[in-house]
Amino acid sequence: MKDLEVAKAELKKHGLNLVVVKDGRILFETREHGLKGLFEAIEKLGGELDGSSAADRIVGLAAALLCAYVKVKAVYAVVASRKALEALEKHGVYVEFEEVVPVILNRNKTGVCPFEKLAAEISNVEEAYEKLRGLERELRLNMT
Repeated sequence: MKDLEVAKAELKKHGLNLVVVKDGRILFETREHGLKGLFEAIEKLGGELDGSSAADRIVGLAAALLCAYVKVKAVYAVVASRKALEALEKHGVYVEFEEVVPVILNRNKTGVCPFEKLAAEISNVEEAYEKLRGLERELRLNMT
């Protein structure tokens, strides 16, 4: 799990929100919050993410399904939801975490994250990517 250790160290050392490492090389890093960074990594790297390790500050079910979709082999989370841990295990993704929470909240902490609500209704990782990406685009358009 050398890649996971590198990703974890970079995440903490540089105050990042997502770091992806493969074969000892940092493929992607960002300070973006939410799933924005993960979507950006998927768009830029696609299949290159297969077999990589990711360290992320917050991993909910949506992020877990996206990691499984691109065949990430290992995930480290500062905070992970119970459903995220179950999904990662189901898809054969090794996981380490510091804290488990029942659910990931929205940015205002007033309810469940909209991505988590949507992810709870999805059965497979391909569908997860399409539907979560659609929601991300919709929310981004509403913010402008």
